[in-house]
Amino acid sequence: MRITIRVAQQFCGPPNSANGGYACGLMGRYIEGPSTAILRAPPPLDTPLILIAYDTGARIETEAGDLIAEARPAGDAILPPPPPAPSLAAARLAASGFPGFSRPFHPICFTCGDQLEEGFGLRAFTGQLEGAPEGVVAGAWTPNAVFADENGLTRAEVVWAALDCPGSVAWVVSGAGGGLLGTMTCEVTRRPRAGEPCVIVAWPLERSGRKLIAGTALYAEDGAVLARSHQIWIGRAPVAEAA
Repeated sequence: MRITIRVAQQFCGPPNSANGGYACGLMGRYIEGPSTAILRAPPPLDTPLILIAYDTGARIETEAGDLIAEARPAGDAILPPPPPAPSLAAARLAASGFPGFSRPFHPICFTCGDQLEEGFGLRAFTGQLEGAPEGVVAGAWTPNAVFADENGLTRAEVVWAALDCPGSVAWVVSGAGGGLLGTMTCEVTRRPRAGEPCVIVAWPLERSGRKLIAGTALYAEDGAVLARSHQIWIGRAPVAEAA
């Protein structure tokens, strides 16, 4: 399958490129079971792109054939086991500590932008979970009906997007700073219904040089795991001090 797509400005992460989780999910929705998506270049906004899905994966290219991103099936061994889900009330309390509320973060990001209205952005805010180790963040999220398909289920790429930024927030809360999403492995077990209260949890896994590795999970209100991911973020390079 080969189709032309455009990622609208609405679905940005950084101001000038697509939300990483959303872009990964555009490919992942064509792959059955867990899949690993790799961003090779910042996905441009409001630009014709070619999405190609085939038996062994999917990729996104420019019209000139330059590779933007690619995805392939993945085993579930890389996916970290999710921790027990906090209650919806505990998740809501944690979300009030979202770092972006107190200092500039990504105010127009599709996932975590606090300047976006409900139904335009996801407003998936996460903050330190009370009583959990440092960096374990949580938040409550209810999918808006505008992001649902004809069956009332949240579209797969939106689920991927909801799991994106919380992984970076886990590292911000841990003191390591944020970064840019490079690789995301995700498994969506069940897509939530529009209007279904959900809980998001993210936690830091490992730091290796500039690589910040995190796990994220999406839960139903009863604690059932709906989706989970393993992420590799590329931290910002240190600024060289002037001589």
